[in-house]
Amino acid sequence: MATLTQLNPQGRLRHLITLEGLGKELITGLMDAAERYLTRPGALPARDDSLKGRTVANLFFEPSTRTRASFELAAKRLSADVINLDVDMSSRAKGESILDTIYTLEAMQADVFVLRDSEPGIPAYIAEHVRPHVSVLNAGEAHLSHPTQGLLDALTIRQRFRDFTQLRVAIVGDIEHSRVARSAITVLRTLKVGAIHLIGPEEFMPSSIEFPGLQQFPDLEAGMRDAHVVMALRIQRERIVEGTGSLGQGEYFRRFGLTVERLRLAHPDAIVMHPGPMNRNVEISDDVADGQRSVIRQQVTNGVAVRMAVLSAIAESMGATTPAARG
Repeated sequence: MATLTQLNPQGRLRHLITLEGLGKELITGLMDAAERYLTRPGALPARDDSLKGRTVANLFFEPSTRTRASFELAAKRLSADVINLDVDMSSRAKGESILDTIYTLEAMQADVFVLRDSEPGIPAYIAEHVRPHVSVLNAGEAHLSHPTQGLLDALTIRQRFRDFTQLRVAIVGDIEHSRVARSAITVLRTLKVGAIHLIGPEEFMPSSIEFPGLQQFPDLEAGMRDAHVVMALRIQRERIVEGTGSLGQGEYFRRFGLTVERLRLAHPDAIVMHPGPMNRNVEISDDVADGQRSVIRQQVTNGVAVRMAVLSAIAESMGATTPAARG
């Protein structure tokens, strides 16, 4: 989806389908807004009335814990009414088309659709068919895109390192099948990160991602050396074609698992990230996941704030279309 189709005529965010084409200024603005929604541990969470009177529909046609819960919390903390729809309970499971589901919820005056789906192209397809006042947010599209995850990852990195241009980021694991990796790479490129190292078995390396500053490594030690950020990914077995991904869990951990010993190869100030869910002692050891360098829980906290920022930006784009004025 081109950048202009994600923005309204005033240049404000209307949909968030992909981070591709979104400029550094817009992405930085969303991160700045997210930081304003963060509160210290133990304090009450930030709240406002940005979405008061609006209805947010969470449509998750794939399993989710972190993303769905954080979108629901984000919408409620912005004073929205929230509908949650699971595939197992939806009319789509009975054969109804996804557009008919959308049109039904539009008729109930839903304003924002937060969508996760295993099929490529579904978020953009829906965005092309909703009414002019309705917004669509991509909460995970097949193996292709997870824009709010990319934003929260960038925010987490920025909280530790302010200058992206000097950073070396190592992404370890199943990159070929990971929407998280693709969105992370997109946002890091936009923020002019110094270097990105992709590390993993050959069958997990993407063939379609190439640009200056990106390198692929079949060896964890070489790829992780002096990295400022180390991001581990789980093996996406639900997306792997039969005959690939042949490494057993023990062998994978032996070759590519993040351990305290291997982490010593990274920069002394390096942080460790993981989008979850974690397979402990497969892609990451317990002592790394729970260690001092880990910012995994910080990523989760930032996820709610980022989704609040995105929803608030969407509310601004709705502008004069107040709930009372809609026809």
